[in-house]
Amino acid sequence: MNRTAIVTGAGSVRGIGRATAHHLAAAGWHVAVLDLDPGDTAAEVADRHGYATLGLACDVTSRDAVDAAVAEVEATLPPVGGLVNNAGVTSPIPFLEVTDEEWERVFAVNVRGSYTVTRRVAPGMAERGFGRIVFLSSVSAERGGGVFGGVAYSAAKAGLLGFARALARELGPRGVTANAVAPGLVDTDITGGAITGERLEAMLAGIPTGRLGSVEDVANLVTFLCREQSATSPGPPTTSTAGRTSTEVLRP
Repeated sequence: MNRTAIVTGAGSVRGIGRATAHHLAAAGWHVAVLDLDPGDTAAEVADRHGYATLGLACDVTSRDAVDAAVAEVEATLPPVGGLVNNAGVTSPIPFLEVTDEEWERVFAVNVRGSYTVTRRVAPGMAERGFGRIVFLSSVSAERGGGVFGGVAYSAAKAGLLGFARALARELGPRGVTANAVAPGLVDTDITGGAITGERLEAMLAGIPTGRLGSVEDVANLVTFLCREQSATSPGPPTTSTAGRTSTEVLRP
């Protein structure tokens, strides 16, 4: 495969983005990591899988930063065929206590950040007739709130579901699919160890698999959605895939 996948927010050691970068590389993608602090993810992926990678510091809320980062990706790696909009922030602040600044911060990263990167790479995908775009939403978008997310977070993640649905309809005829994955509680470096004892037992009792989700669960699904075969028709895609995929195994 001579295509590149961009994964945003992939610098975290135990995060979904980092696991996704590894899974995409294992599936034959070249990988570009965009993160405020990309860390050693790109080098780690290259060492383990042998594909060309690139790690770039990038604030996805800044159009100038995104333009510069993607331009470097395009100049260094094969054409961009995949985008995983993983960068995001949560906010547990109750609605009656949330400030305008906090609301804007959550939407800036989760929604505007996804828009800015997608807007930059989608034209090239459409021109080449191939693209796979995946948004990381949350089960909080569907049920309204959750363990770590309040109204601002739920509203922002719900916005990504609408984004994915509309984009799937618009770009599907151009060979570009769009999906949103909505995980429940996943064991990451943010959530790991934060919930224990009776509270954890009560949550696990409501999960069919009896466990928290893992970053590998989500990364596997995202990688599947990025496959060339993950379209609604054989050959060059003429219609989009569904606009949303919920990872039921992760639903608390």
